[in-house]
Amino acid sequence: MDLFQPAWSLGGAILTAKLGRGSISFSAGDVLEFVLTVWLAYLVSAFIRFVLREDVYPRTRLTRGISYAISSLLNYVIIALGFALALGVLGLDLTRVTVLVGAFGVGIGFGLQSVVNNFVSGLILLFERPVHVGDIVEVGELSGEVSRIGIRASTVRTWQGAEIIVPNAQLVTERVTNWTLSDRTRRIDLRVGVDYGSAPEKVVEVLEGVGRAHPQVLKDPAPQAVFIAFGDSSINFELRAWTNRFERWPKIQTELAVAVYAALPAAGMTLPFPQREVRILNDAARSH
Repeated sequence: MDLFQPAWSLGGAILTAKLGRGSISFSAGDVLEFVLTVWLAYLVSAFIRFVLREDVYPRTRLTRGISYAISSLLNYVIIALGFALALGVLGLDLTRVTVLVGAFGVGIGFGLQSVVNNFVSGLILLFERPVHVGDIVEVGELSGEVSRIGIRASTVRTWQGAEIIVPNAQLVTERVTNWTLSDRTRRIDLRVGVDYGSAPEKVVEVLEGVGRAHPQVLKDPAPQAVFIAFGDSSINFELRAWTNRFERWPKIQTELAVAVYAALPAAGMTLPFPQREVRILNDAARSH
């Protein structure tokens, strides 16, 4: 014990030694308490979010987006309270800190307008929830699933597997197409051209029958076949079918196309291909 006594004394002297200038002073021990307080706040936040995710949310009917918003807001609040408490442990006057932060905020705000704008936009996304985690969105030419909504930016995972970081301000101020905001239904449009010898009423009947026969096409609204236009080589129709399996709509569209390809010839119709008529005039004909 006699050997450790000098070390304990030296460590205590280092931790209690005051550093500072003017009315602001702190010690290494205060800094250590500050770090531990912030770290403890982070652990408390992580534990609460873990309990909510593993035990509370599975028992409720909250959607994935709402549960994510609740967890994110709790995390921000707990970290902010922990940081404020840590400043008090450090020995700083919170009144002076508020004034100092306000003064710095005016200057920093001009230099970090985009960061502040994205942060406020992130709060808008969490409170108003125009976009949820798990939603399928289109922003400009970007299309994919929202996998994360962060403080400054959100992450959209594209269908090719890339994760695109999108500033939150872009999701708030620009035009965003949200395919799954209220539900996960989608209309599938399949264009079909048949030869001019086909009876239009029969074409509509066959197309709608194919739509009704698919197990993942909704009965209400019912599949509908509509006439589109008179083409150069075909009369064109469109089969419109609804499904609530949004993630499978490309596969369902393919299955409908395969079924239509088999049903039309079975009904005595053909799928025409573009044709061009070329006339060759000989020299004798030209002379006349």
